[in-house]
Amino acid sequence: MAKNSTSSTTVPDTAWLGRGRHLGPEPERDVRRNLIALKAAGVLDDFLDLEPVEAARSTPLYPRDEAADPGPSARRLFEARWRVADDVTVRAQLVTYEPEGRRKGDEGVTWILAAEAERAWDVNWPSPATMFWPDSDRIDWDHDTLPGLRLRTTNHLPKDDDELRHLLRDCTRQSWFIHVVVHEAMTPDAMGQRPVSTFLPPSLRHRVVEHRGTPEQAQIADFAMKRELGVRMPRGGAVVLPTAPPSPWYDADRYTVRTVFLDGSEPTELLDRIREFAALPQPMPADAEPALRRLRLGWHLLTPDEELAHAQAMVAKYAEALDVMTNSRDLYREAAEAAHAALAEATGGDGVPRLPGPRPVKADASPLGAITKALGRFRGPNK
Repeated sequence: MAKNSTSSTTVPDTAWLGRGRHLGPEPERDVRRNLIALKAAGVLDDFLDLEPVEAARSTPLYPRDEAADPGPSARRLFEARWRVADDVTVRAQLVTYEPEGRRKGDEGVTWILAAEAERAWDVNWPSPATMFWPDSDRIDWDHDTLPGLRLRTTNHLPKDDDELRHLLRDCTRQSWFIHVVVHEAMTPDAMGQRPVSTFLPPSLRHRVVEHRGTPEQAQIADFAMKRELGVRMPRGGAVVLPTAPPSPWYDADRYTVRTVFLDGSEPTELLDRIREFAALPQPMPADAEPALRRLRLGWHLLTPDEELAHAQAMVAKYAEALDVMTNSRDLYREAAEAAHAALAEATGGDGVPRLPGPRPVKADASPLGAITKALGRFRGPNK
């Protein structure tokens, strides 16, 4: 898969997108067990577990579309459907992918999740991630595709200046998640080490990667962020990092919080800024466009009403095809009858062709005269 930049389009407000890595031995087993448990509990309406080849075939609703093909490196495709507030239906697909090249011990299996609701997404709805992945710290599904970064925990900034600048660039250009950097004015206790994401609403909890800067990293973090991203890192504060290229709606001052108390209390101002940032039109990652298209055009898990509508549409389609075939048959019969009439006219009705009589031969039409006439064409005007 491409190490993507962003496209010119924005993520629809009905969609939830995520891309990460699972570092455990059997990611598909973890997904399968979670789906089975949630369906048994009535959380999910239904789910499907498909081989990539099976998923790439013609879908029930649409003919085969190349964009709906998960690709040659896909390992497994899962679909799930559930309902949220006011009976709003959510459809989601999760695809697991083999890593590029030979798998390394810490590289893991990449996953892409695309979910879409029937109306604009509400951050208080359940997270699509936990519909597929177990919401447990013991399952290593929640890693960013960038090495060393994980959701649902704090990630300390590199101490090396070059490594820090490279990390900031990669976070804004390659990651699908929202990145927040929090500076510790002093080393926090156990309560202060609690991740900010634990205070976020469910659908935002698995969209945020939290970075922590130690007390002595205030200047190096501020310098690196100012140089790479044009934002400042306040001592004892926090900043929500922009995307690259930055959104026209992003204001560095607006998404900078001067003071964050890391004492276990809810950091209200920072949480509000994260919510505001998540509500901005977000640029569509390049790899996300085919994922969203696959969700829309490569959907297999139909409701009974959708199956009935599909059957009715197929009946209408077959009736139309039959009508076309009937018209073609009538046209063929008319053409055949016309051909028979022409043949009868040419043969007099008895099947014996009527050949025309011999043409009169001109007097000078002898073999010698024909040769002489042909040779005369090669004579020049002076010969």
